[in-house]
Amino acid sequence: MDVFILSRLQFALNISFHILFPTITMALGWFLFYFKFRSNVSGNPIWMRIYRFWVRVFALTFALGVVSGVTMSFQFGTNWPGFMEKAGNVAGPLLGYEVLTAFFLEATFLGIMLFGMRRVPNWLHTLATLVVAVGTTLSAFWILSLNSWMHTPQGHEVIDGVVYAKDWSAIIFNPSFPYRFTHMMLASGLTASFLIAGLSAYRLAIGDDKVAPKLALKTATYTAAVLIPLQIFAGDLHGLNTLEHQPQKVAAMEGVWETERGAPLLLFAIPDESSRSNHFEIGIPNLASVILTHDPNGEIKGLNEFKGEHPPVAPVFYSFRVMVGMGMLMLLTAWLGAFYLYRQGALPDWLSKVFIAMTFSGWVATLAGWYVTEVGRQPYLVSGVLATKDAVTSLPSTNVALSFSLYVVIYAVLLVAYIRTLTLMCRKSVGVEEMTEADPASRSRNKLDVAQSHRVC
Repeated sequence: MDVFILSRLQFALNISFHILFPTITMALGWFLFYFKFRSNVSGNPIWMRIYRFWVRVFALTFALGVVSGVTMSFQFGTNWPGFMEKAGNVAGPLLGYEVLTAFFLEATFLGIMLFGMRRVPNWLHTLATLVVAVGTTLSAFWILSLNSWMHTPQGHEVIDGVVYAKDWSAIIFNPSFPYRFTHMMLASGLTASFLIAGLSAYRLAIGDDKVAPKLALKTATYTAAVLIPLQIFAGDLHGLNTLEHQPQKVAAMEGVWETERGAPLLLFAIPDESSRSNHFEIGIPNLASVILTHDPNGEIKGLNEFKGEHPPVAPVFYSFRVMVGMGMLMLLTAWLGAFYLYRQGALPDWLSKVFIAMTFSGWVATLAGWYVTEVGRQPYLVSGVLATKDAVTSLPSTNVALSFSLYVVIYAVLLVAYIRTLTLMCRKSVGVEEMTEADPASRSRNKLDVAQSHRVC
């Protein structure tokens, strides 16, 4: 393969691995603040037990996110030098704002959150937890602002092939940013909810019959049940925005080759770019037009109107269906779980196994949605401004092939180690909590935690 394809594959691998961890920490930080807040208000030590377990998960996830983020940013210089040469006047400051306003904020208060539980006043530890949660959201704000600008660029001018900023407010709050930011934050909320629910169900399944995992399971399940409809609504608005600004991406998502009114929603098809048609179509008449235009006879532009300017169809088409299909499965699981937890106070064994299997379902939906977004922008790196092929490195393909192979091996090991560590933490929590219950000194510390919480309230 040539250096262009290898560089694209390497960046896809890096971003796919990296996004797994921020998509957890962005929402998990807010879960931690909620657990700490409930501990302060109620004085119930159970909430601190939940907090202590999940703050360790947060620390592990945050560390992997930082490491993978650093290696990913290096590729702007090694594999895609043309991006920073031509769009660095916009990308550089936005990435810098993310480091200055978000990463430093998180790094400063993360130590207090992790190690200051018994070393600083309770109010300061609670504040540190809140600041870390705000920091993760700020980080997402700046990164998604840059990413959205690459899809719907505004507020700039191009002089001799180089992009210069003219209006930073237009750049930051570009047309797709509000929809993309909302969609991603809700996706993070769902990813963290299913992670908490799945690991809590796993703890219960292996005999950790304590209040803490039961309460965490309820909290996460109810949260997911509320967020899913909001995500569907946000996704609909995002789709309408995409139809306005990137109609070629929508055409690829829906597998529409010829411009038509009353386009069907294809449940299944095999897109064929050589014949520019679909094989084995199974669709619902007019439904795509209803969803995208809110009109049964609404017009959707076909791919044939964007020859040479539309993304590869099959990856976008299939990824979109994986995202939607996983979202529907998450909806069904969350609502069934909320029903059983509300009516019976516990999950039946079969549904508990489903929750365990769905622990990382948020990753699947997020990755599929990310592929729709990023592959759907092709053949441009910055839509209508910078073509992807014009930004690639001139390094020999063997160099990129070597680094790509090393990344594959390292990331595979890290991913297995991460999941393995989470399962070991769950197993260890059984013994830790049993020891805590039996240890008089631990009970005294719990009473002190309760007394401090009441004084704060």
